[in-house]
Amino acid sequence: MKAIRRFTVRAVLPQTLAALEELASNLRWSWHEPTRQFFQAIDPALWNQVGHDPIEMLGAVEPARLDELAANEEFVGTANRLVDDLHSYLREPRWYQQLEGAPASIAYFSPEYGIAAALPQYSGGLGILAGDHLKSASDLGVPIVGVGLFYGAGYFRQGISREGWQQETYPVLDPDGLPLSVLRQPDGQPSRVTLALPDGRALSAVVWVAQVGRIPLLLLDTDISENSDDLRSVTDRLYGGGGEHRLLQELLLGVGGVRAIGLYSDLTGMPKPEVFHTNEGHAGFQALERISGLIGEGLVFGDALQAVRAGTVFTTHTPVPAGIDRFPIGMIEQYFSTDLLPGVATTDVLALGTESYEGGDPNMFNMAVMGLRLAQRANGVSKLHGEVSRGMFGALWPGFDNADVPITSVTNGVHAPSWTDPEMLELAHKSFGTVDTTVVDWSSPAVSNDDIWAVRGRMREQLVADARRRTAGAWQEQNPGVGAPAWISDLLDPNVLTIGFARRVPTYKRLTLMLHDPDRLRALLLHPERPVQLVIAGKSHPADDEGKRLIQKLVEFSQEPEVRERIVFLPNYDIAMAKLLYPGTDIWLNNPLRPLEACGTSGMKAALNGSLNLSILDGWWAEFYDEQNGWAIPSADAAGDGAERDKLEAESMYDLIEHQIAPRFYDRGADGIPTRWVDSIRHTLATLSPALSADRMVREYVERLYIPAATASKTISANGYQPARELAAWKSRVTAAWPKVHVTHVESGGVDSVPQVGDELHVRATVDIDGLDASDLSVEVIYGRARESDTLEDVQHAALELMPSGPGQPKVFAGTVQLSRAGGFGYTVRVVPQHPLMASASELGLIAVAE
Repeated sequence: MKAIRRFTVRAVLPQTLAALEELASNLRWSWHEPTRQFFQAIDPALWNQVGHDPIEMLGAVEPARLDELAANEEFVGTANRLVDDLHSYLREPRWYQQLEGAPASIAYFSPEYGIAAALPQYSGGLGILAGDHLKSASDLGVPIVGVGLFYGAGYFRQGISREGWQQETYPVLDPDGLPLSVLRQPDGQPSRVTLALPDGRALSAVVWVAQVGRIPLLLLDTDISENSDDLRSVTDRLYGGGGEHRLLQELLLGVGGVRAIGLYSDLTGMPKPEVFHTNEGHAGFQALERISGLIGEGLVFGDALQAVRAGTVFTTHTPVPAGIDRFPIGMIEQYFSTDLLPGVATTDVLALGTESYEGGDPNMFNMAVMGLRLAQRANGVSKLHGEVSRGMFGALWPGFDNADVPITSVTNGVHAPSWTDPEMLELAHKSFGTVDTTVVDWSSPAVSNDDIWAVRGRMREQLVADARRRTAGAWQEQNPGVGAPAWISDLLDPNVLTIGFARRVPTYKRLTLMLHDPDRLRALLLHPERPVQLVIAGKSHPADDEGKRLIQKLVEFSQEPEVRERIVFLPNYDIAMAKLLYPGTDIWLNNPLRPLEACGTSGMKAALNGSLNLSILDGWWAEFYDEQNGWAIPSADAAGDGAERDKLEAESMYDLIEHQIAPRFYDRGADGIPTRWVDSIRHTLATLSPALSADRMVREYVERLYIPAATASKTISANGYQPARELAAWKSRVTAAWPKVHVTHVESGGVDSVPQVGDELHVRATVDIDGLDASDLSVEVIYGRARESDTLEDVQHAALELMPSGPGQPKVFAGTVQLSRAGGFGYTVRVVPQHPLMASASELGLIAVAE
């Protein structure tokens, strides 16, 4: 018999155990190991059964056990001490509170958040990154308010059929059984945001609040009675539905999200955000809502646009154009020809997102393009991804070299307390007196090789046990009532070199590259002296049949009787699985098509636990690989086609495993320890732990993007937004005049017939500025190494100064460049707009270059 409806009844705790409710309601427990151990101690078996979810556990624990604990003075004392510690954590000044000029509040928008398995509102790396961003912001005291959507069925639960085909199910979540509370008005009624839709309809949403340490996370939910059935389903699934469904989600996230922040601020007294950060383009409409608000205060659209841009940060996460949301222009017109955004004309909206550049489709509205046009500061998520993004979006700034495209990079990081295994935390505490694994010296003799290797072995054992449990569970789902076969109890070996691979399964991540030569892989798995085993996981998007075929191919290979104890595909990759998978692997494998991996944080999480990486030099690995912390798979970029590239890179991967990785792992001393391998573990932990930390990442965002954005926002909004008005007028004037700005003549001198290092090159440029003031412009000599194609490399800039001239005379700019190095030298002259309120010379996309 099946229930027709499910809901959660929360336990009524004895008064002496009131602290448990507070501890369970703040998601800090998900990364605070003492609190996790405290809940585990209530009932270890039940703790595992409920997936380490304190709220579900409190609803499932027997009343007699609660009464027993309520009478246990030691238990009650521990609970109260943990609550006191939580209160101190929430109140005490932290790193951010020592900064000057930092914004009082920052809004952070993301379509998904991966915080804990108990709150399944994520699909992959984007959501996990957002969750880690909030956690580190909390630890550092950064006053962020997060905004997202509450998906009634999350992403999906993955099963694998007997034929190896991915199957999706969507278990409905009960928010009352999750660490959430409803944002309520003073009269106790739920707070709501409402959006005007076409045909006089309206979309309403309630606001759930998840407390992530110090950070409130607002999640909007449309499954309420005020909405019609079709609108109740807007927040049904993450990345579900067609184009119009996705557009409704993104309107709610952006427009509704800003309104939800306003409600939360009014109800709690939280300062209004000074900076708005959008994690990918899905939330781009948030800036339009803010523009509409300023128009309501008396600004015109152009003035409001400048004010909003100053305080907006946009992060792009994909180097793959197919990963960007795009909508037909007609659909955008339909939804904005309403009362959705008072004062904002549809034509102004279209101008921000239309692909009106060379190579774009003018019939499509691009959310990433809008995000870049609405943000004065933008970044990619690794150094290489920043370079790729500058090339990918360079058409928005025609005439500028890729290096001048205003997209910087902040390399992602991972939240160490969340992703470092308790075994590693205990080792750090035992050896160094702290559980902060990112600040200790892992090269120190304070921690022995024996201790490191023993911990690595225990983490591998944990993974093997979990893989066997999950595989047996998957068998039972496929074969109800049939006992699991005996071979599952021998699945994997805790003493064998273990390679992990887990991620989403778009084709560019090449899940099946390892199967390129099945015989070669089989030989590695079954090597008589140096065997290898593979643990693999990943989800394909429900609409991506090609990705599902890759999973099927891998599953079919893993079920061959000869190898099935050495390779396994674990279904339903999620946070709970990842917490054992990353630490339990000796090698973390990543083999995307370079440069299509924006960052790839799974390898970072493995590295924090002493795993070594084997990866294509893409994403973060291109930045941090140093020949001692793992291995780089050579990229066959010059291959004739994709098949040849796969062949060459697969062969390189096999060679590295067979001839370098496995021999080093199995090269043991008399004590049974692989000393060279442990040396690599020490080096990885010592050098990568601080650099890969999300604390480092969030500090970078604060110092390089949030504080400058807040400063710009305060400056441009002073005196009733008069600077915004002046900037808008200046941009209009310069843009109108720019077609007639030209470098008409360039001359140089000052060097001998044979130039030598130390000579000074004198440059004079005559510029037609067509009525603009010289202060509106920056005239620069651009110089560097000249190649045969006259392309400049290692480019440097030097400003040219305006020379005195009489009325009506040409404007001449002059300056000098010192020849500081030998070799080919080249230069040119360019003219770009300049204004103290612009963040970069390329902001307007206007340039004049000497010809």
